[in-house]
Amino acid sequence: MGKEKGAIEVAPIEARWRLYSERLTEYHFCSIPIQRTVRGYESMFIEVRDSEVLNVYQMLVGLVTPRPIAWVTSRSADGLVNLAPFSFFNVFGANPPIVVFSPTLKRDGTKKDTLLNIEATKEFVIHASTEAHAKLINASSAPYPPEISEVEQLQLTTAPSRLIATPRLADAPWALECKLLEIRSFGDGPIAANLVIGEVVAMHIEESILGSDGIPDPRLLKSIARLGAEHWCRTQDLFELTRPK
Repeated sequence: MGKEKGAIEVAPIEARWRLYSERLTEYHFCSIPIQRTVRGYESMFIEVRDSEVLNVYQMLVGLVTPRPIAWVTSRSADGLVNLAPFSFFNVFGANPPIVVFSPTLKRDGTKKDTLLNIEATKEFVIHASTEAHAKLINASSAPYPPEISEVEQLQLTTAPSRLIATPRLADAPWALECKLLEIRSFGDGPIAANLVIGEVVAMHIEESILGSDGIPDPRLLKSIARLGAEHWCRTQDLFELTRPK
């Protein structure tokens, strides 16, 4: 029987563990192998405090997946509109509605433009990240200098927000106007976290993404998300489970 087209080739356990060991040495992880797990695989143990930051980051973003993407417009004190994507993001409550995303420090330890803007203006807008905009979302992550607006550079159109001064993207199927509650920073080196905690004060929702029940339908929204390395994913392979009562 031939190999199924598109099948993923997996090396034998012994070969994979040799590769892991070589990579751990190369990447300066503090790690020791553990005995086989209950699923029959070898496992590794990584001592984070003795590992290099970039390698810890690569492991984390490869493990914690998929991650929704906050596509954020912010405004500088001079009125320049910045646009950037962040996959350290989620919603954390509804009463009041709370969103959190983290513009980590740059590799040189300095603050990103989005963080500086929100510190100055205390507001921002989070937009849908959909398959139709995937290339633009990725392009907006480029390291433009502070005096360059990604919105203008990518020739995107904005529309006024209703309750804050920062504009929103006119073509996004949804947008959340947010006011800053606080910023919690952890660490002061490369890729250190800055938790931007915002309250959603207004929502803009295009009818094209709503189902017959008036609720957003994931089959219509077509969100995308981030995985590890250069990988992204779609959200069209769905299944349903009824929550226990």
